[in-house]
Amino acid sequence: MKPYKRPTYWNEPNLSGWEFSYLPEILRGLRITSTVFLRNMGLWMTGRKGAVTTYYPEETRADYAPRNRGKHVLVQRENGKPQCVACNLCATVCPAKVIEIEAGFDITDAAHPKFPVRFEIDYSRCVFCGLCVEACPEDAIRMAKEVPGLTSEDRRHMWLTMDEMLSWQPARDAAKHYPAAGTAQAAGDRHA
Repeated sequence: MKPYKRPTYWNEPNLSGWEFSYLPEILRGLRITSTVFLRNMGLWMTGRKGAVTTYYPEETRADYAPRNRGKHVLVQRENGKPQCVACNLCATVCPAKVIEIEAGFDITDAAHPKFPVRFEIDYSRCVFCGLCVEACPEDAIRMAKEVPGLTSEDRRHMWLTMDEMLSWQPARDAAKHYPAAGTAQAAGDRHA
């Protein structure tokens, strides 16, 4: 059996013994790192601003995207219930399949009979693409710019529940408004 011979390529570099030791590149990297460190240290010692440090959430970076997609928020109706009608469009369009919705039915509410009993998002797999927001026909889900406490050491703590989405930065300015439960029932009785 012949020993394996690695193929040679036309653009393969020819390194000398000095270059093959990688010592010049290591020294060059150390020179760049120490230059930046000493410059920032000198600026800091003289009271000028050196390295740019952002103290989030009090400050936001200048290059922070104005349309940044952050934490999910469920919009509430006037009575405090979620605007969501549990149509599962957001869960269907989600490329990572991280949204889980369990639907309930309230026969007394003619304008809004379906509602979510359970609405959860697995943030350990969410890619923050915003497709769930775009797919929602009821303007029930949004993404807030701020992202507090998103990291965790345990995946079980990265499930965002409906209670958290309703209580964190509650939004009540839905684009699609529904009549109150009593007025919708009365309007339905008049047309019958």
